[in-house]
Amino acid sequence: MRIDIKQCADMLMAQDNILIITHAHPDGDTLGSGFALCRALLKLGKKARVICADEIPTKYLNAFGELEMPEFKEDFIVTVDVATTNLLGDIAEKYGNIIDLCIDHHNSNTLFAKNTLLDGDAAAACETIMEVIKALGVSIDKAIADCLFTGISTDTGCFRYASTTAATFKAAAELVELGADNGRINRIMFETKTKTYAAIERLALEGMQFFLDDRVCIITVTQDMYKQTGSQESETEALPSLTRQIEGVEVGLTIREKPNGECKCSIRTFESVDASELAAAFGGGGHKQASACRFECSVEDAKKLLVAKCEELLK
Repeated sequence: MRIDIKQCADMLMAQDNILIITHAHPDGDTLGSGFALCRALLKLGKKARVICADEIPTKYLNAFGELEMPEFKEDFIVTVDVATTNLLGDIAEKYGNIIDLCIDHHNSNTLFAKNTLLDGDAAAACETIMEVIKALGVSIDKAIADCLFTGISTDTGCFRYASTTAATFKAAAELVELGADNGRINRIMFETKTKTYAAIERLALEGMQFFLDDRVCIITVTQDMYKQTGSQESETEALPSLTRQIEGVEVGLTIREKPNGECKCSIRTFESVDASELAAAFGGGGHKQASACRFECSVEDAKKLLVAKCEELLK
């Protein structure tokens, strides 16, 4: 069932023992949404915690700090910034069919939850979470503001993407007024690289491949590359944006190999191709220009499937 902001807030107010789930391979928006909502619920005296199938990158903890969360048996389950249960990763089997509330901003949302608050016009899920927190009557302190600003800034590419609206700028300005450390957050998110990330970025660029008259660019990250560089998958969030920086590329694909030999793909496109349509063909979802999907096959097999679908979409 589709619900509005007030219904969402009323639903959360009526619950306790709330589990908040982010999507796998977490980014700033899903984490910012999850931790901002968790902090707000804790301020209301409720029990709440955030979980993710994958490790949370250190830079996000550096941006908005660690949070002590209580242990409890969950009675109410919420997903944030999740368009489809496939994006929950390894915990999808456990939680995918029992989500009580989904708060999202992807028009490709499959309405998998019992209740869905969906604002497809929002540039980031954190914009919607901000309105939910206000409706809960919780004052946004610096810690919450840092979480929300992180999500908005990262999901808009530091306000560079076309999805950024006047409402986005207004929300960001309000968060800065409320104490969000925008300079530090943007420096951590966009200007700071670990040495291990720099090493894996070099290998990824050296192995970059082009298909379909150079309209499709593919970056591949294998388990061997992680071993060579000492890096981790949680460090590779910045790689997908590299594919869109190359002149003439309309579809950028970043395929990461999982330890079990399967893989997942981050998709970046321009207006000529709907990234969410490409992702949906393989059970994934997201935005028109940024989406993701997972494959239960090898990197090479996934590459063939993706290129074939791209050829169909680029006609």
